[in-house]
Amino acid sequence: MELRHLRCFIAVAEELHFARAAARLHIEQSPLSRIIKELEYRLGVQLFVRTTRQTRLTWAGKVLLDEARRVFAVVDQAKASVKSAAAGYRGRIRLALADGIPQVQLAALLAQSREEEPEVEISLSEVTFSELIKGLDDDLFDIGLAQSAEVGDGFVAEPAWFDPLVVAVPARHPLLSHRQVPLCEVLRYPLVLCDPQVCEGFWQQLQQVLDGANTKLTVADRVPTLDLMMALVAAGYGLGFSNLAKITGINNPDVVARPLAGCQAMLTTYVICRKEEPTEQLARFIRRVIPDGSEGLLEESASQMESA
Repeated sequence: MELRHLRCFIAVAEELHFARAAARLHIEQSPLSRIIKELEYRLGVQLFVRTTRQTRLTWAGKVLLDEARRVFAVVDQAKASVKSAAAGYRGRIRLALADGIPQVQLAALLAQSREEEPEVEISLSEVTFSELIKGLDDDLFDIGLAQSAEVGDGFVAEPAWFDPLVVAVPARHPLLSHRQVPLCEVLRYPLVLCDPQVCEGFWQQLQQVLDGANTKLTVADRVPTLDLMMALVAAGYGLGFSNLAKITGINNPDVVARPLAGCQAMLTTYVICRKEEPTEQLARFIRRVIPDGSEGLLEESASQMESA
């Protein structure tokens, strides 16, 4: 099995249409079909079920798709590591970001890392929380930042940053008469909410606040990014929720941030790593993320490895 087999397989598996996959790969459909048949022959399994109306993956095909993507992720990381070495870097930290980490804190962290260890490259990947955990487990990432601590066995999560939860309100909206907006008033209006599958950690924390109101929500739309949420809020589609740092960073003049009345809700960003003793390089990075609490995280990782 060669990389070209897997590259062709991924194209067909994602398109679920041989003609579209062939166009994507810039080859004819006939040689693509031969490559897939050759791959199935070498593996001894059927990867696709083809009818006159559709193409779909078998269970074996779904398993191979996950593994093929992981193979190419490793290949891409190998290329990046070689390029980093050629550029003069003497180390690399693979940092995964989920749930839209606030830019202010992230920028300060990266600037400090460049200043203190300029020879260490920080490689960034924006992923979902599920992808972050899987990537840590598959050794595609060294560390992650997310807004969920539900990491399961094999991982450690420690609070790093705390940001106030605020309501995003369109300019000239009636609720702006409140300096602090009661949650019950917010929930009288349609909401533009994050997609739970994309912003898993953020949604988990927001849901705890919303569940306390015991009110049925009117959801105008669910969006994958904060930028889109702010655009819809500015256009008057509904109200949104975010942390203050992210709304301030976007700086949309048609959106105003208001704190919740009687609710000091804070969004927590966690640093997540595997339950293993980190390298000295990674340990120093963790100390930059949580300067006052990193020792607890490092000791927990080491002690849990010893007990295992």
